[in-house]
Amino acid sequence: MPHATGRVDAARAVVFAPLDGTGRAELVEKRLTDAIVTGVLHDGERLPTEADLSRSLGVALVTAREALEVLRDKGLVKTRRGRDGGSFVTFDRDAATRLLERRLRELSRIELRDFALHTSAIAGTAAETAAGRASDDDVETLERIAGAADLTTAGGARRAVSRFQLEVAAVSQSPRLVHEEMRLQGEAGSLLWMCLREQEYRDRSAIARLRVIDAIRDVAPDEARAETITHINSAFEWLIDERARIDARTEDAASDPKDVP
Repeated sequence: MPHATGRVDAARAVVFAPLDGTGRAELVEKRLTDAIVTGVLHDGERLPTEADLSRSLGVALVTAREALEVLRDKGLVKTRRGRDGGSFVTFDRDAATRLLERRLRELSRIELRDFALHTSAIAGTAAETAAGRASDDDVETLERIAGAADLTTAGGARRAVSRFQLEVAAVSQSPRLVHEEMRLQGEAGSLLWMCLREQEYRDRSAIARLRVIDAIRDVAPDEARAETITHINSAFEWLIDERARIDARTEDAASDPKDVP
């Protein structure tokens, strides 16, 4: 299988990959919102035209148009007319944080755990299989991806995770694993990797990648799987703690006499 999937900008490949299901405007809007709030799509970046967006996501033109309208209402996208016009990302870090935190509070702990479990199953299997199939060139590619990771921002660290995991799936030589990895990243990857807003977890993520590479190089499938799952579980545990912190802040704000009319 060609390994081009991870050697392009894998995070962007996830954003503009075809949607599963009915292709409703809400799904398009959610996909693009996640990409904006996690920094995969940058402030000021021009989005594809409505026609190009509908083709890449496999949805109707009117669906793409409706999704962009919602993004404009949220203040995440602005549209300019004219020769140099188009739809452009307008990234507000505070607004993006509020959107992610709202999504986190809308999901139950059971739902979050189930997503982490599913993600671990796919990524862990990909790493385990890759350890038995990787060539020297594959290992070198993974090392280059790890070495090029931008750990200075949450968005850069998120793109590093996305690209690395997609490349590992590609090395496994399973098109189904690649497809499922892309789907999961598009579905809720932005939530799972919220921990990357903290430098400590960006550093942990970098170390985890190196350990997975070592296991793949050493043809140690069990170790590759275990290191991958440990990495994902760490992100999940942070997410549960963060939800508790958000709930506590919300309760404190609600009980603050200054907030009472």
